[in-house]
Amino acid sequence: MQRTGGLVKAMAVLISLALPAVLAVSAADARVGGGFSSGSRGSRTFSAPPSTSTSPGTASPFNRTYTQPGNNGGAFGAPARGGFFNRGGGLLGGLAAGFLGAGLFGMLFGGGLFSGLGGFSSILGLLLQVVLIVFLVRMAMAWWQRRNMPAYAGTVPPPDQQNFRSNMGFGGVGTNSAPLQILPADYEAFERLLGDIQAAWSNEDVGRIRLLATPEMVSYFERDLEQNRARGVINKVTGVKLLQGDLAEAWREGDEDFATVALRFSLVDTTLDRASGRLVEGSEQPTQVTEVWTFLRQRGGNWQVSAIQQTN
Repeated sequence: MQRTGGLVKAMAVLISLALPAVLAVSAADARVGGGFSSGSRGSRTFSAPPSTSTSPGTASPFNRTYTQPGNNGGAFGAPARGGFFNRGGGLLGGLAAGFLGAGLFGMLFGGGLFSGLGGFSSILGLLLQVVLIVFLVRMAMAWWQRRNMPAYAGTVPPPDQQNFRSNMGFGGVGTNSAPLQILPADYEAFERLLGDIQAAWSNEDVGRIRLLATPEMVSYFERDLEQNRARGVINKVTGVKLLQGDLAEAWREGDEDFATVALRFSLVDTTLDRASGRLVEGSEQPTQVTEVWTFLRQRGGNWQVSAIQQTN
């Protein structure tokens, strides 16, 4: 019992030490998206976009997304209830729920958090089994996704488009580009959206944001703006300038077109006290950011921001 109590206390201490670091990261990344990877990329939401010269690393998996694994819907699906213990979580959810249920049962009957599992040695044995099963399930899911990933024939844009992109600061076509032709006007729209959505964010103009982003992304932006208001601050992003960008992949799903683009840009990111205008976070000096943005348009419509991913 004492050893179990010590384990619980140690976990609580670790969480308390880690929490300030998490809050510090969130505060430092106050710009649009809050430093999170948010949104949806249709059926490719859980597939990493190809690396590019602008972003030679990998894009971070989504922290916030409405798309659930195995859901091939577009970016406008119902919000995922998400989480490790979510309903319909399959094998992992069942194991986690059983593990938690056993502990809660023991607490209710005065036996301690882990008494329902038969002592500390039983806990270690169960944890090892859970880790092994999780590892095997993830390997199987990764293999299944690769096996069922649709194959797309790559296309190379005509020379004039390549020259236009290089003049715009955009590099070569992504290694896994899909058969959706991205025209110079599309690249102009991407660059324009990069600046327009930052301006709407800085002005807290939710009506304007609704025109520039998908409903899913709007919900995240509104939530982040509400948190800023609760803290009594306002985030201002100015001086946005595209430095380099290139196409990672582009594809079509039904009546929806998707284009994922790596963007390196400079900006001035400051967080001000809402009442006094005093600088609270950030710097008035320009900084550079590299992110992977996915744009979506309904057939015949305008491009909107569908996802923003951080880069590793």
